[in-house]
Amino acid sequence: MKASVSWLNRLLERPLTAEAIELALIEAGFPIESKTAVTGPDGPDLQLDVEITSNRGDCLSHIGLAREVAAKTDSSLRPPVLAAPAPLNSAATSSAIALSNPPSSGCPHFSVRVIRGVTVGASPPWLRLALESVGQRSINNVVDVTNFISAELGNPCHVFDLAKLAGAQLNVRFAHSGEALTTLDGKKRTLSGDELVVADRDRAQSLAGVMGGADSEVSLSTTDVVLEMATWNPVLVRRASRRHGLRTDASHRFERLVDPRTIEAASARGAALIVEVAGGELLSGTVAAGLPMEPPMRVRLRPRRVRDILGVDVSPERLSTHLAALGIGVGPLGRAGDDLVALVPPHRPDITREIDLIEEYARLEGLPLIPVAERMSLRVKAPQASELARGTVSETLVGLGFFEAISFSFASREIAGMFMPQGMTAVAVDDTRRAHEPALRPAIIPGLLASRRHNQDGGVIRSGGVRLFETAAVFADTGEAGTETTNVAFLADVPFKGKTPTLSELQMGVRLARGVIETLIRSTRGNSVAIRVESRPPHCRGFRAGATAAVSVNGRELGVFGLISDEAVSAFGLTIPVVAGELNLAEIIADYPAPSALASLPGFPGIERDVSFIVQESVTYAMIEGGVTEAGARWLESCGFVGTYRGLQIGKGRKSVTLRLAFRDPTRTLTHDEVDGPARAVIDRLKAVLGAEVREV
Repeated sequence: MKASVSWLNRLLERPLTAEAIELALIEAGFPIESKTAVTGPDGPDLQLDVEITSNRGDCLSHIGLAREVAAKTDSSLRPPVLAAPAPLNSAATSSAIALSNPPSSGCPHFSVRVIRGVTVGASPPWLRLALESVGQRSINNVVDVTNFISAELGNPCHVFDLAKLAGAQLNVRFAHSGEALTTLDGKKRTLSGDELVVADRDRAQSLAGVMGGADSEVSLSTTDVVLEMATWNPVLVRRASRRHGLRTDASHRFERLVDPRTIEAASARGAALIVEVAGGELLSGTVAAGLPMEPPMRVRLRPRRVRDILGVDVSPERLSTHLAALGIGVGPLGRAGDDLVALVPPHRPDITREIDLIEEYARLEGLPLIPVAERMSLRVKAPQASELARGTVSETLVGLGFFEAISFSFASREIAGMFMPQGMTAVAVDDTRRAHEPALRPAIIPGLLASRRHNQDGGVIRSGGVRLFETAAVFADTGEAGTETTNVAFLADVPFKGKTPTLSELQMGVRLARGVIETLIRSTRGNSVAIRVESRPPHCRGFRAGATAAVSVNGRELGVFGLISDEAVSAFGLTIPVVAGELNLAEIIADYPAPSALASLPGFPGIERDVSFIVQESVTYAMIEGGVTEAGARWLESCGFVGTYRGLQIGKGRKSVTLRLAFRDPTRTLTHDEVDGPARAVIDRLKAVLGAEVREV
C-alpha cells in the first residue's frame, strides 16, 4: 500500500512528522518497505510503501493507516465527511437506472447513484497531486474521484457513462461462456461461465471487482454518470484476476474483503466529490440490492484471560481505551464480574475471537512492555483421545504386518473416476502445472496401489505378501458442496501358490481383509461392538463385483472392503491380485477409548455343535448370522464360521456353509441332550427364513 504522509496527516487531529508516522506504523505491525520523496497538494511530501498482511484489508487505505497511527500515538482520527450533497431536483435515481443483483450472484451488496450534467475534464490540482503522491496518474476529474475514494477509504468503485448502458440498466450476473469483454486497458477478453460481470441489457460492461469495460467508459463527451459502489465474493475476484493475469488495485482490495456495511457511506463521499470537481446534479436516493446486512459481531473479552495470555494485569478501563482507538466498542457484558463484550466494527472482519482482541491490545500496548520470563512454565496434559485413537489404529495395523505409507493427494481424472462413489464428482484444480493429475483423490486406495507398484518394480518380496496402510483426507463433490473426509485404508496381496490364484485363494484374501477390519474396529471400539458385514455391488469401478462388502457398526456404515477389480489392477500394472479396504476414521474411533469389560473365566465347560447348511448361492453370511440371532436359542454363546463348500454333491447354484454353534450355561455343565433343543431351534429358523437344508457330513 502506497501512502502519502501529508494525506495521513489530513486525517489526524494532530499532525505528525514523517518519522513519527513511520515509527508508529512499524510498531503497529506494518513495516515500511521504501520511502520516496514526492510532491503533494500541500507541497513536498513523502510516499511510504507500507507492507500490509492479507488479513488487514482495512489498512489498504489512508483512513485505515491513519486509524492505526492515531491509536499508537494517542492522537485522534479526523475522518472525512461521509455525506452526499443535497439533490437539486426531485428526480429519483430509480427513474434513471434499473438494477438487478440476485442473491446467488456472488455480490453481497451493490449500490448506484446517478449524477446528471457533469463536465468531464482535467482534475483540480489538489486531486491530481493527491493521486500522484501515491503513484497514480490522473485520467479525468470523474474517474480520478473513484481512484481517490479507493485510496482514501479502501472502497474501490467505478463510474459508467449512463448514455452507453443499453436499456439504462445494470445486471450483476455470471458471464456467458465465451462472452467477450474489452476492458479499460484495451484488451479483448474471453470470459468463462464462472466469472462475475456487471452487464447492461445486452452485454457485459465490466469484469466484477477487477476492471471496467471500455464500451461504457467515461469520456470528455459524457454528461450523465452512474457511480457504482459494491463488494464481491473474494474467491470469484481472485479467480478472475488470476485467470486473465489482470492485477488491479480494486482486485487487490476485494480479495481481502470489503465489508458491505461500508458501502453507502463511501458512495455518499464519492458522489459529493464528483459534484464538487465536475459539477452536475445528484439524483435523490440510491438504488441498491444485495443480501441483508449482518449485525455487528459481539465477542466476549475477559481481562483475566488477557492476563493469562500476556502475563500482565490489565484493567477493563485500559482495555476499553486501547480498543476504542481502533474503532472497537467495548462495554460490560451485563453480568457479575469484569467480563466485557466488544462490538467489532465493519472495517475489521478479521476479528472473530477473544484472542484476536488480545492481540490488538498487545499491539497497541507495545510488545516490549510485555514481560518475558527466564523460564517457561508448562502444564502437561493428557494426550487427546482422538490422537491416542489414531495411534491405536496405526499400532494395530503395524501389528498385523502392515507398513504405513504416505501417498500423493492428487490423481488423474481417469483414476479418480475409477474410485469415485456413485453420485459424486471429482474436485479438481485449475492449474496447468497439474495437467496430468488435477483431481484430488476421492479415496486413499489409488495411492496405495501406486505404492504397491513401486514395491513391485523394486522387487520387494515378503512372506505373506506386501501390506500397506495410510490415514489421510479424501475429497469429492456432491453437486451442492465439496466434502473432505479423513479415512484409513489398507491394501494387502492375496496369498496364492500357483501361477494364478484359485477361487478359494481369492476368497481367503477377502477373509483376510475382513479379519483386518474386525481386529481394527475391536481395538478402538471394544469386543462387545456389533460388527455387520454385508455383500453388496461395488460402489465404484475399483472393486470387483461379487467380492465387495460393506461394514457397519451398530447400524452405522463405516466403509467397504474387497478384491480390487481387474481394471484397477491392470491400470496400475500389478501382476498379482490385491484386497483393500477403506473406512471412515471418525466412525472407527467414535467411542474411543473402548470400555473395558472384565469377566471371570467360564466355570463350566461348553458344548460345540458343527452344523452344515445347504443354501442358495445368493444367500450371504450376514443373512445366516441374522437368522441364527433371530432364533433366540437358549444358552447360545457364539456362532462362528467354519467354511464353505461347493461341489457336485451340493448341486449347481448352491453352497454348503458350516457353522460352529457354542452353548454354555454359566451355572452348571450342560448335557448333549439339553443342547439338542436349542440347536434344533437354530436349524428350524434357518430352514424357515432361508430355505436351508442340513447337510449330513
